[in-house]
Amino acid sequence: MSNCLSRNISPTVLTAVLDIPVPTARLNADWERDIASQLCLEVGDVEELSLTRTRLRWDGLAPCMQIMANWTHAMGLQDVLSTANFALMACRGARYHHDAERYGDSAFCNLFLSEDKGLDLHFPNINLRIPLQRGTAVIFDTGQTHAVIKRSSNGFDEDDFPSGSDCSLVFLTWELPIDDGHVAHALQIEFTPP
Repeated sequence: MSNCLSRNISPTVLTAVLDIPVPTARLNADWERDIASQLCLEVGDVEELSLTRTRLRWDGLAPCMQIMANWTHAMGLQDVLSTANFALMACRGARYHHDAERYGDSAFCNLFLSEDKGLDLHFPNINLRIPLQRGTAVIFDTGQTHAVIKRSSNGFDEDDFPSGSDCSLVFLTWELPIDDGHVAHALQIEFTPP
């Protein structure tokens, strides 16, 4: 449906702080090692982490996914998470960007697994900042410009993420189809002929 129709960029962002399990110290160490040695994560980058070790070493993953499914259902999205593609991601801040070119048919649904490191998810075009902590859940249009910035900053600055500082975040992300009527309704997306 959305492949042949134009649509607005939604200004609606759904967010909550959910009570999710705490990742183990061993798993956090695994993530940090993978971020440093495999991803070689640079400031401002967002990259995919392997889910394999997390699945094997953290029995909190399944409860996290169920908690997210419960929340999205409560937001009127029905069972959309059950068929959505998902991944484990890491970022060291994030430069201002949107993902419409690659993911224009989707909304992002993210669940942050890291503790509060003084970073916010910033949507400059709608003047919205969301403090990121363990359990922060957010759903937004991939066409909405966003960044991960230092809470005390007015924008993204590489100097806010010095080498050796603990400022990497790990989160789960799902791609929700915009042409699902429940997703479009929740985000107030309207389709028009091209």
